[in-house]
Amino acid sequence: MKPINVGLLGIGTVGGGVFAVLERNADEIARRAGREIRITAVADRDTERARRLTGGTVKLTDDAFSVTRDLEIDIVVELIGGVGMAKDLALSAIESGKHLVTANKALLAVHGNEIFAAAHRHDVMVAFEAAVAGGIPIIKALREGLSANRIEWVAGIINGTTNFILSEMRDKGLPFDEVLRQAQRLGYAETDPTFDIEGVDAAHKATIMSAIAFGIPMQFDKAHIEGISRLESVDIAYAGQLGYRIKLLGIARKRPEGIELRVHPALVPASRLLANVEGAMNAVLVQADAVGATLYYGKGAGAEPTASAVIADLVDITRLHTADPEHRVPHLAFQPDQVLDVPVLPIEETVTSYYLRMRVLDKSGVLADITRILADSDISIDAMIQREAGEGESQTDIIMLTHQTVEKNAIAAIARIEALDSVQGKVTRLRLETL
Repeated sequence: MKPINVGLLGIGTVGGGVFAVLERNADEIARRAGREIRITAVADRDTERARRLTGGTVKLTDDAFSVTRDLEIDIVVELIGGVGMAKDLALSAIESGKHLVTANKALLAVHGNEIFAAAHRHDVMVAFEAAVAGGIPIIKALREGLSANRIEWVAGIINGTTNFILSEMRDKGLPFDEVLRQAQRLGYAETDPTFDIEGVDAAHKATIMSAIAFGIPMQFDKAHIEGISRLESVDIAYAGQLGYRIKLLGIARKRPEGIELRVHPALVPASRLLANVEGAMNAVLVQADAVGATLYYGKGAGAEPTASAVIADLVDITRLHTADPEHRVPHLAFQPDQVLDVPVLPIEETVTSYYLRMRVLDKSGVLADITRILADSDISIDAMIQREAGEGESQTDIIMLTHQTVEKNAIAAIARIEALDSVQGKVTRLRLETL
Protein backbone atom coordinates (compact mmCIF):
# COMPACT_ATOMS: atom_id res chain seq x y z
CA MET A 1 0.00 0.00 0.00
CA LYS A 2 1.20 3.51 -0.84
CA PRO A 3 3.05 5.17 2.10
CA ILE A 4 1.65 8.27 3.76
CA ASN A 5 3.91 11.24 3.06
CA VAL A 6 4.33 13.78 5.85
CA GLY A 7 5.57 17.35 5.64
CA LEU A 8 7.14 18.59 8.88
CA LEU A 9 7.04 22.32 9.65
CA GLY A 10 9.69 23.00 12.29
CA ILE A 11 12.35 20.58 13.45
CA GLY A 12 13.23 22.01 16.82
CA THR A 13 12.93 20.06 20.07
CA VAL A 14 9.57 18.43 19.32
CA GLY A 15 10.10 18.19 15.57
CA GLY A 16 13.44 16.47 16.13
CA GLY A 17 11.71 14.06 18.51
CA VAL A 18 9.03 13.27 15.94
CA PHE A 19 11.63 12.53 13.28
CA ALA A 20 13.70 10.35 15.64
CA VAL A 21 10.79 8.32 17.05
CA LEU A 22 9.16 7.85 13.65
CA GLU A 23 12.46 6.57 12.25
CA ARG A 24 13.28 4.38 15.26
CA ASN A 25 9.85 2.74 15.51
CA ALA A 26 8.98 2.76 11.82
CA ASP A 27 8.10 -0.94 11.57
CA GLU A 28 5.96 -0.97 14.72
CA ILE A 29 4.13 2.20 13.64
CA ALA A 30 3.48 0.77 10.16
CA ARG A 31 2.02 -2.39 11.71
CA ARG A 32 -0.41 -0.27 13.69
CA ALA A 33 -1.27 2.18 10.92
CA GLY A 34 -1.57 -0.33 8.08
CA ARG A 35 0.96 1.42 5.91
CA GLU A 36 4.30 3.19 6.15
CA ILE A 37 4.31 6.75 7.50
CA ARG A 38 7.35 8.69 6.37
CA ILE A 39 8.52 12.28 6.59
CA THR A 40 9.47 13.34 3.06
CA ALA A 41 9.83 17.12 3.48
CA VAL A 42 10.99 19.38 6.30
CA ALA A 43 10.69 23.16 6.49
CA ASP A 44 12.84 25.06 8.97
CA ARG A 45 14.61 28.42 8.92
CA ASP A 46 17.81 26.66 9.96
CA THR A 47 18.24 24.27 7.05
CA GLU A 48 21.73 23.26 8.17
CA ARG A 49 20.41 22.03 11.52
CA ALA A 50 17.57 20.28 9.68
CA ARG A 51 20.14 18.56 7.45
CA ARG A 52 22.08 17.34 10.49
CA LEU A 53 18.97 15.98 12.21
CA THR A 54 17.57 14.25 9.12
CA GLY A 55 20.84 13.09 7.60
CA GLY A 56 19.81 14.81 4.39
CA THR A 57 17.35 12.02 3.57
CA VAL A 58 14.34 14.32 2.97
CA LYS A 59 13.55 17.45 1.00
CA LEU A 60 14.66 20.50 2.99
CA THR A 61 13.43 24.06 2.58
CA ASP A 62 13.14 27.31 4.48
CA ASP A 63 9.80 28.01 2.74
CA ALA A 64 7.09 26.33 4.82
CA PHE A 65 4.36 27.24 2.34
CA SER A 66 6.08 25.14 -0.31
CA VAL A 67 5.44 22.14 1.95
CA THR A 68 1.78 22.96 2.61
CA ARG A 69 1.21 23.15 -1.17
CA ASP A 70 3.35 20.15 -2.14
CA LEU A 71 1.12 17.78 -4.12
CA GLU A 72 3.00 14.74 -2.81
CA ILE A 73 2.34 15.53 0.86
CA ASP A 74 -0.67 13.87 2.55
CA ILE A 75 -0.34 15.24 6.11
CA VAL A 76 1.26 18.46 7.35
CA VAL A 77 2.64 18.54 10.91
CA GLU A 78 2.81 22.09 12.28
CA LEU A 79 5.34 22.51 15.10
CA ILE A 80 6.50 26.10 14.70
CA GLY A 81 4.27 27.56 17.44
CA GLY A 82 2.70 30.99 17.74
CA VAL A 83 -0.59 32.16 16.28
CA GLY A 84 0.44 34.32 13.30
CA MET A 85 2.43 32.41 10.71
CA ALA A 86 1.18 29.11 12.17
CA LYS A 87 -2.43 30.07 11.40
CA ASP A 88 -1.59 30.98 7.81
CA LEU A 89 0.29 27.71 7.34
CA ALA A 90 -2.50 25.64 8.90
CA LEU A 91 -5.12 27.20 6.65
CA SER A 92 -2.84 26.83 3.61
CA ALA A 93 -2.44 23.11 4.31
CA ILE A 94 -6.18 22.63 4.80
CA GLU A 95 -7.06 24.58 1.66
CA SER A 96 -4.57 22.41 -0.24
CA GLY A 97 -6.54 19.34 0.85
CA LYS A 98 -4.00 18.12 3.40
CA HIS A 99 -4.73 16.75 6.86
CA LEU A 100 -3.17 18.73 9.70
CA VAL A 101 -1.46 17.60 12.90
CA THR A 102 -0.48 20.32 15.37
CA ALA A 103 0.91 20.60 18.89
CA ASN A 104 0.06 24.30 18.95
CA LYS A 105 -2.38 24.91 21.83
CA ALA A 106 -2.34 28.70 21.40
CA LEU A 107 -3.27 28.37 17.73
CA LEU A 108 -6.28 26.17 18.49
CA ALA A 109 -7.45 28.05 21.57
CA VAL A 110 -7.41 31.38 19.70
CA HIS A 111 -8.20 30.35 16.09
CA GLY A 112 -9.54 26.82 16.46
CA ASN A 113 -13.11 27.67 15.43
CA GLU A 114 -11.89 29.07 12.11
CA ILE A 115 -9.47 26.19 11.53
CA PHE A 116 -12.03 23.46 12.26
CA ALA A 117 -14.62 25.16 10.04
CA ALA A 118 -12.11 25.26 7.17
CA ALA A 119 -11.22 21.61 7.72
CA HIS A 120 -14.90 20.65 7.63
CA ARG A 121 -15.37 22.50 4.33
CA HIS A 122 -12.37 20.77 2.77
CA ASP A 123 -13.11 17.29 4.22
CA VAL A 124 -9.76 17.01 5.99
CA MET A 125 -8.86 16.09 9.56
CA VAL A 126 -7.16 18.23 12.19
CA ALA A 127 -5.52 16.23 15.00
CA PHE A 128 -4.02 17.85 18.09
CA GLU A 129 -3.36 15.31 20.84
CA ALA A 130 0.04 16.88 21.54
CA ALA A 131 -1.50 20.32 22.16
CA VAL A 132 -2.64 19.39 25.68
CA ALA A 133 -0.53 17.63 28.33
CA GLY A 134 2.23 16.41 26.01
CA GLY A 135 2.24 12.63 25.78
CA ILE A 136 -0.89 12.07 27.91
CA PRO A 137 -3.74 10.91 25.62
CA ILE A 138 -6.32 13.21 27.21
CA ILE A 139 -7.79 14.48 23.93
CA LYS A 140 -8.55 10.94 22.76
CA ALA A 141 -10.01 10.10 26.18
CA LEU A 142 -12.36 13.10 26.13
CA ARG A 143 -13.26 12.79 22.45
CA GLU A 144 -13.60 9.02 22.15
CA GLY A 145 -13.06 7.02 25.33
CA LEU A 146 -15.67 8.94 27.33
CA SER A 147 -18.18 9.46 24.51
CA ALA A 148 -20.90 7.52 26.39
CA ASN A 149 -20.70 9.96 29.29
CA ARG A 150 -22.04 13.35 30.21
CA ILE A 151 -18.86 15.03 31.39
CA GLU A 152 -19.41 17.13 34.50
CA TRP A 153 -16.01 18.73 34.99
CA VAL A 154 -12.36 18.56 34.03
CA ALA A 155 -9.55 19.74 36.29
CA GLY A 156 -5.90 19.47 35.44
CA ILE A 157 -2.31 20.26 36.30
CA ILE A 158 -1.44 21.08 32.72
CA ASN A 159 1.69 23.18 33.00
CA GLY A 160 4.86 21.44 34.18
CA THR A 161 6.81 24.64 34.83
CA THR A 162 4.38 25.95 37.43
CA ASN A 163 3.94 22.54 39.02
CA PHE A 164 7.71 22.23 39.44
CA ILE A 165 7.88 25.70 41.00
CA LEU A 166 5.03 25.00 43.44
CA SER A 167 6.54 21.63 44.42
CA GLU A 168 9.90 23.26 45.17
CA MET A 169 8.34 26.15 47.08
CA ARG A 170 6.48 23.69 49.31
CA ASP A 171 9.30 21.18 49.81
CA LYS A 172 12.06 23.72 50.42
CA GLY A 173 10.17 26.75 51.70
CA LEU A 174 11.81 28.96 49.07
CA PRO A 175 10.29 32.15 47.63
CA PHE A 176 8.82 32.18 44.13
CA ASP A 177 11.57 34.26 42.48
CA GLU A 178 14.34 31.96 43.69
CA VAL A 179 12.58 28.80 42.50
CA LEU A 180 11.82 30.40 39.14
CA ARG A 181 15.52 31.07 38.59
CA GLN A 182 16.23 27.44 39.51
CA ALA A 183 13.58 26.26 37.02
CA GLN A 184 15.20 28.37 34.30
CA ARG A 185 18.65 26.91 35.07
CA LEU A 186 17.22 23.38 34.82
CA GLY A 187 15.43 24.10 31.55
CA TYR A 188 11.91 23.79 32.99
CA ALA A 189 11.17 27.48 32.43
CA GLU A 190 11.80 29.69 29.42
CA THR A 191 13.95 32.82 29.55
CA ASP A 192 10.64 34.69 29.33
CA PRO A 193 8.36 32.50 31.49
CA THR A 194 5.32 34.77 31.35
CA PHE A 195 2.97 32.40 29.50
CA ASP A 196 3.72 29.66 32.00
CA ILE A 197 3.79 31.47 35.34
CA GLU A 198 0.84 33.75 34.55
CA GLY A 199 -1.39 30.82 33.55
CA VAL A 200 -1.80 31.63 29.85
CA ASP A 201 -0.37 28.32 28.63
CA ALA A 202 -2.67 26.38 30.97
CA ALA A 203 -5.64 28.49 29.83
CA HIS A 204 -4.98 27.59 26.18
CA LYS A 205 -5.12 23.91 27.15
CA ALA A 206 -8.16 24.29 29.41
CA THR A 207 -10.00 26.05 26.58
CA ILE A 208 -9.36 23.12 24.25
CA MET A 209 -10.47 20.57 26.85
CA SER A 210 -13.64 22.52 27.63
CA ALA A 211 -14.62 22.59 23.95
CA ILE A 212 -14.24 18.82 23.61
CA ALA A 213 -15.77 17.95 26.98
CA PHE A 214 -18.93 20.01 26.50
CA GLY A 215 -19.30 20.41 22.74
CA ILE A 216 -18.86 24.19 22.72
CA PRO A 217 -16.73 26.52 20.54
CA MET A 218 -13.26 27.57 21.61
CA GLN A 219 -13.70 30.60 23.89
CA PHE A 220 -10.23 31.46 25.14
CA ASP A 221 -11.07 35.16 25.36
CA LYS A 222 -13.64 34.35 28.07
CA ALA A 223 -11.35 32.23 30.27
CA HIS A 224 -10.44 33.61 33.70
CA ILE A 225 -6.66 33.47 34.10
CA GLU A 226 -4.50 33.89 37.21
CA GLY A 227 -0.90 32.77 37.58
CA ILE A 228 1.38 31.95 40.49
CA SER A 229 3.81 34.88 40.45
CA ARG A 230 2.17 36.56 43.45
CA LEU A 231 1.85 33.38 45.50
CA GLU A 232 3.66 33.53 48.85
CA SER A 233 5.49 30.71 50.62
CA VAL A 234 3.59 31.47 53.83
CA ASP A 235 0.30 30.49 52.17
CA ILE A 236 1.79 27.24 50.91
CA ALA A 237 2.89 26.49 54.48
CA TYR A 238 -0.50 27.35 56.02
CA ALA A 239 -2.25 25.25 53.37
CA GLY A 240 -0.06 22.32 54.40
CA GLN A 241 -1.00 22.76 58.06
CA LEU A 242 -4.65 22.56 57.05
CA GLY A 243 -4.11 19.39 55.00
CA TYR A 244 -3.96 20.94 51.52
CA ARG A 245 -1.48 21.51 48.71
CA ILE A 246 -1.56 24.41 46.28
CA LYS A 247 -1.61 23.60 42.57
CA LEU A 248 -2.17 25.69 39.45
CA LEU A 249 -5.34 24.16 38.04
CA GLY A 250 -7.08 24.48 34.71
CA ILE A 251 -10.78 23.90 35.39
CA ALA A 252 -13.78 23.51 33.10
CA ARG A 253 -17.07 22.78 34.86
CA LYS A 254 -20.57 22.54 33.40
CA ARG A 255 -23.36 24.15 35.38
CA PRO A 256 -27.02 24.73 34.43
CA GLU A 257 -26.26 28.44 33.87
CA GLY A 258 -23.21 27.86 31.66
CA ILE A 259 -19.55 26.82 31.73
CA GLU A 260 -16.92 27.74 34.30
CA LEU A 261 -13.59 28.12 32.47
CA ARG A 262 -10.77 29.22 34.75
CA VAL A 263 -7.07 28.86 35.54
CA HIS A 264 -5.72 29.81 38.96
CA PRO A 265 -3.82 28.50 41.99
CA ALA A 266 -6.09 26.39 44.19
CA LEU A 267 -5.89 24.45 47.42
CA VAL A 268 -6.43 20.72 46.84
CA PRO A 269 -6.81 18.20 49.70
CA ALA A 270 -3.47 16.44 50.20
CA SER A 271 -5.26 13.08 50.11
CA ARG A 272 -6.32 13.58 46.48
CA LEU A 273 -4.23 11.95 43.75
CA LEU A 274 -4.05 15.25 41.88
CA ALA A 275 -2.45 16.93 44.91
CA ASN A 276 0.38 14.40 44.78
CA VAL A 277 1.45 15.13 41.21
CA GLU A 278 4.90 16.61 41.70
CA GLY A 279 7.73 18.18 39.73
CA ALA A 280 7.17 18.85 36.05
CA MET A 281 4.55 16.12 35.64
CA ASN A 282 1.00 16.73 34.36
CA ALA A 283 -2.31 15.13 35.31
CA VAL A 284 -5.94 15.61 34.31
CA LEU A 285 -8.93 14.46 36.36
CA VAL A 286 -12.26 14.02 34.56
CA GLN A 287 -15.58 13.55 36.34
CA ALA A 288 -18.30 11.94 34.23
CA ASP A 289 -21.73 10.59 35.06
CA ALA A 290 -21.32 6.96 33.96
CA VAL A 291 -17.69 6.13 34.65
CA GLY A 292 -17.13 8.46 37.60
CA ALA A 293 -13.67 9.97 38.06
CA THR A 294 -10.77 9.04 35.75
CA LEU A 295 -7.21 10.30 36.08
CA TYR A 296 -4.66 10.73 33.26
CA TYR A 297 -1.04 11.21 34.34
CA GLY A 298 2.31 11.53 32.63
CA LYS A 299 4.91 13.80 31.09
CA GLY A 300 3.40 16.99 29.79
CA ALA A 301 6.37 18.15 27.74
CA GLY A 302 9.66 17.05 26.25
CA ALA A 303 10.79 15.93 22.82
CA GLU A 304 9.77 12.28 22.81
CA PRO A 305 6.66 12.42 25.05
CA THR A 306 5.21 15.11 22.80
CA ALA A 307 6.42 13.24 19.70
CA SER A 308 4.50 10.22 20.97
CA ALA A 309 1.26 12.20 20.79
CA VAL A 310 2.08 13.71 17.38
CA ILE A 311 2.78 10.27 15.90
CA ALA A 312 -0.39 8.84 17.48
CA ASP A 313 -2.27 11.52 15.51
CA LEU A 314 -0.43 10.52 12.35
CA VAL A 315 -1.48 6.91 12.90
CA ASP A 316 -5.11 7.89 13.49
CA ILE A 317 -5.23 9.97 10.32
CA THR A 318 -3.54 7.24 8.30
CA ARG A 319 -6.15 4.70 9.44
CA LEU A 320 -8.98 7.06 8.46
CA HIS A 321 -7.29 8.54 5.39
CA THR A 322 -9.70 6.92 2.95
CA ALA A 323 -12.76 6.95 5.21
CA ASP A 324 -15.94 8.82 4.35
CA PRO A 325 -15.47 12.29 5.94
CA GLU A 326 -18.93 12.06 7.49
CA HIS A 327 -17.88 9.00 9.48
CA ARG A 328 -14.65 10.32 10.99
CA VAL A 329 -14.35 11.30 14.65
CA PRO A 330 -15.51 14.94 14.91
CA HIS A 331 -12.81 17.46 15.78
CA LEU A 332 -14.58 18.57 18.96
CA ALA A 333 -16.15 15.17 19.79
CA PHE A 334 -19.64 16.37 18.85
CA GLN A 335 -20.94 16.60 15.28
CA PRO A 336 -20.27 20.09 13.86
CA ASP A 337 -23.98 20.98 13.71
CA GLN A 338 -24.37 19.89 17.35
CA VAL A 339 -21.76 22.25 18.83
CA LEU A 340 -23.67 24.50 21.22
CA ASP A 341 -23.04 28.16 21.93
CA VAL A 342 -23.22 27.76 25.72
CA PRO A 343 -22.05 30.86 27.61
CA VAL A 344 -18.85 30.89 29.63
CA LEU A 345 -19.71 32.33 33.02
CA PRO A 346 -17.90 35.38 34.39
CA ILE A 347 -15.62 34.56 37.31
CA GLU A 348 -17.97 36.38 39.71
CA GLU A 349 -20.52 33.60 39.13
CA THR A 350 -18.08 30.79 39.99
CA VAL A 351 -19.10 28.57 42.89
CA THR A 352 -16.20 27.33 45.00
CA SER A 353 -14.67 27.38 48.48
CA TYR A 354 -11.99 29.79 49.70
CA TYR A 355 -8.81 30.11 51.72
CA LEU A 356 -8.59 33.52 53.40
CA ARG A 357 -5.53 34.86 55.21
CA MET A 358 -5.89 38.06 57.21
CA ARG A 359 -3.28 40.05 59.11
CA VAL A 360 -5.10 41.48 62.12
CA LEU A 361 -4.46 43.39 65.33
CA ASP A 362 -4.09 41.06 68.30
CA LYS A 363 -7.08 42.22 70.33
CA SER A 364 -10.44 40.90 71.43
CA GLY A 365 -13.47 41.09 69.14
CA VAL A 366 -11.58 40.92 65.85
CA LEU A 367 -12.57 37.36 65.08
CA ALA A 368 -16.20 38.05 65.97
CA ASP A 369 -16.30 41.00 63.54
CA ILE A 370 -14.89 38.89 60.71
CA THR A 371 -17.20 35.93 61.25
CA ARG A 372 -20.21 38.28 61.45
CA ILE A 373 -19.36 39.72 58.01
CA LEU A 374 -19.00 36.27 56.54
CA ALA A 375 -22.31 35.16 58.04
CA ASP A 376 -24.04 38.24 56.62
CA SER A 377 -22.85 37.09 53.16
CA ASP A 378 -24.07 33.50 53.75
CA ILE A 379 -20.48 32.24 53.90
CA SER A 380 -19.85 29.51 56.47
CA ILE A 381 -16.45 28.58 57.90
CA ASP A 382 -15.09 25.06 57.47
CA ALA A 383 -11.73 25.34 59.28
CA MET A 384 -9.55 27.99 60.88
CA ILE A 385 -6.06 28.68 62.21
CA GLN A 386 -5.46 31.63 64.53
CA ARG A 387 -1.74 32.00 65.08
CA GLU A 388 -0.70 33.10 68.54
CA ALA A 389 1.03 36.46 68.48
CA GLY A 390 4.64 36.29 69.58
CA GLU A 391 5.98 38.16 72.57
CA GLY A 392 5.97 41.86 71.81
CA GLU A 393 3.93 41.43 68.60
CA SER A 394 0.77 43.45 68.11
CA GLN A 395 -0.42 41.62 64.99
CA THR A 396 -1.17 38.03 64.06
CA ASP A 397 -2.57 35.92 61.21
CA ILE A 398 -6.04 34.42 60.97
CA ILE A 399 -6.53 31.78 58.27
CA MET A 400 -9.98 30.54 57.35
CA LEU A 401 -11.32 27.94 54.95
CA THR A 402 -14.91 28.50 53.83
CA HIS A 403 -17.62 26.26 52.49
CA GLN A 404 -18.77 26.82 48.91
CA THR A 405 -20.17 30.18 47.94
CA VAL A 406 -20.62 32.32 44.85
CA GLU A 407 -17.49 34.34 44.15
CA LYS A 408 -19.27 37.69 44.06
CA ASN A 409 -20.39 37.08 47.67
CA ALA A 410 -16.81 36.33 48.71
CA ILE A 411 -15.55 39.48 46.96
CA ALA A 412 -18.12 41.64 48.74
CA ALA A 413 -17.37 40.09 52.14
CA ILE A 414 -13.62 40.52 51.69
CA ALA A 415 -14.08 44.21 50.85
CA ARG A 416 -15.98 44.69 54.13
CA ILE A 417 -13.34 42.75 56.10
CA GLU A 418 -10.52 44.86 54.62
CA ALA A 419 -12.40 47.99 55.70
CA LEU A 420 -12.18 46.97 59.38
CA ASP A 421 -9.72 49.04 61.41
CA SER A 422 -8.43 45.84 62.99
CA VAL A 423 -7.47 44.25 59.63
CA GLN A 424 -4.08 45.28 58.28
CA GLY A 425 -3.66 45.43 54.51
CA LYS A 426 -5.30 43.18 51.96
CA VAL A 427 -6.89 39.77 52.58
CA THR A 428 -5.10 36.98 50.71
CA ARG A 429 -7.70 34.89 48.89
CA LEU A 430 -7.17 31.56 47.16
CA ARG A 431 -9.82 29.24 45.81
CA LEU A 432 -10.21 25.72 47.17
CA GLU A 433 -11.27 22.71 45.08
CA THR A 434 -12.15 19.43 46.80
CA LEU A 435 -12.30 17.55 43.45
